[in-house]
Amino acid sequence: MSGVRVAVVTGGNKGIGLAIVRALCKQFQGDVYLTARNTQLGAKAVQELKEKEGLSPLFHQLDINDLNSIRALRDFLKDKYGGLDVLINNAGIAFKAADTTPFGTQAEVTLKTNFFATRDVCHELLPLIKPNGRVVNVSSMMSSMSLAKCSPELQEKFRSDIITEEELVKLMEKFVEDAKKGIHKDQGWADSAYGTSKIGVTVLSRIQARQLKETRKGEGIVLNACCPGWVRTDMAGPKAPKSPDEGAETPTYLALLPLDSASPYGELVSEKKIVTW
Repeated sequence: MSGVRVAVVTGGNKGIGLAIVRALCKQFQGDVYLTARNTQLGAKAVQELKEKEGLSPLFHQLDINDLNSIRALRDFLKDKYGGLDVLINNAGIAFKAADTTPFGTQAEVTLKTNFFATRDVCHELLPLIKPNGRVVNVSSMMSSMSLAKCSPELQEKFRSDIITEEELVKLMEKFVEDAKKGIHKDQGWADSAYGTSKIGVTVLSRIQARQLKETRKGEGIVLNACCPGWVRTDMAGPKAPKSPDEGAETPTYLALLPLDSASPYGELVSEKKIVTW
């Protein structure tokens, strides 16, 4: 099967993830894997796309918070396809505005999934990306909005072109510690666990793109972060202006960038346009 191209979407059983799977099934020449933590929900989503829409996605279990689950997917892709052509890191969580969970707990839980687990997926799957592969990390405009509310010192660190992954990890860990102590605002952080987690995703994407240029030069791999927009999902609520299919447009566009694309690269992209970080 190594001649067959393959795309993987994390958190693909509902919302934007499901819409990305739908779009890729229509536009990507190869196998498309919808992954989900819950096997029953994932298999049900695949079945509905097949029966109601005549599409042909495949399913593989993936809990991004479980390293063994990530590695099982990695080994499957390596054995069956000899690698991976398109990876869309879409899985993520957000607490509702009205949630009464203590902010420190919200910070810990949100960053555990949105930043640290996404990073784990990248560590295991990026080495599998084949030449001319595409990687899309789904971030949010909340990352830019939250960055603007951080102290000038933090903004400078997060905008740095030489920040390392280790430095970024320490900053994300510090945010969680400061949030648990209730001093995050005093320490210059924005008052948003979700927004801060997505700052992490955007900066991680910039670092990863830089590293790919150094370690896999000339292989044509393109990695970007994106904001799907405010989309009507369980996470964002019913008042959002965009449908999930509209939200899937930018991630899908980045996943299908033509072979000779030099730009966007290592950028945050919204509405198919580069956003100044």
